[in-house]
Amino acid sequence: MKIGVLVKQVPDTETKIRIAPEGNDIVRDGIKYVLGPYDELAVEQGLLLKEKVGGDSTVTTVSLGPARAAETLRTTLAMGADRAVHVKDDAFDGQDALATATALAAALSAENFDVVFAGKMAIDDNASAVATATAQLLDVPCVNLIFEFEMTGDSAATVRRRIDGGEEVVECALPAMFTCEKGLNEPRYASLTGIMKAKKKPIEEKSAADLGLSADQIGVAGSGTRLLKLMPLSERGACKFIEGEAAQAAKELVQLLRSEAKVI
Repeated sequence: MKIGVLVKQVPDTETKIRIAPEGNDIVRDGIKYVLGPYDELAVEQGLLLKEKVGGDSTVTTVSLGPARAAETLRTTLAMGADRAVHVKDDAFDGQDALATATALAAALSAENFDVVFAGKMAIDDNASAVATATAQLLDVPCVNLIFEFEMTGDSAATVRRRIDGGEEVVECALPAMFTCEKGLNEPRYASLTGIMKAKKKPIEEKSAADLGLSADQIGVAGSGTRLLKLMPLSERGACKFIEGEAAQAAKELVQLLRSEAKVI
């Protein structure tokens, strides 16, 4: 079985993000980058499936990003992935989720994966769009927010996924895309042996030309949206505590909401 995993390099959750003076990007100097936490679940699921299916099954991780994204791919190899594909080209700069999905779909199409896992979202933009768009471009089913996965035969899987108000069970024919939610598994740590082996595993680079993509399909030209401006969160206002008996405190709260907050 050929198992693919989409991953993205994102800023560490503990990194303090600052908006660049131009207002259309963040200050990237000094940022620590990591494998996205939901992508870790996707990598682990791919490895678990490989272990269960056995035979000549392989796990290949795929990422689109600048040169530094190779570090994240190397992390996935240290976890146990067999090989990695780095979709890398300056022509991808400034593109949106649609153009990114176009490039990734071209990379995945060349691999003929039986199943592809991805994180439910990247924590840098929380867009949750790339995996679904990629599946659409590949014309394969996409089941989002799965927290349980089980193969049912050679070419189908049954999953449980989150929905508004609860969960549902979905049976899906393969090939298909699945995005991973917390609770699906517990990602493994890379062992020292895995880290050493990862140094010898291949990372194959694919440019836009390698994937047969034209200039109007990628970058700003291939994007359907434009990022105009980044804005910081508004500062929190002062917090006022109301003490005393509940009845009197409620009256004072109503008065403050009317006279100061002006919301009633």
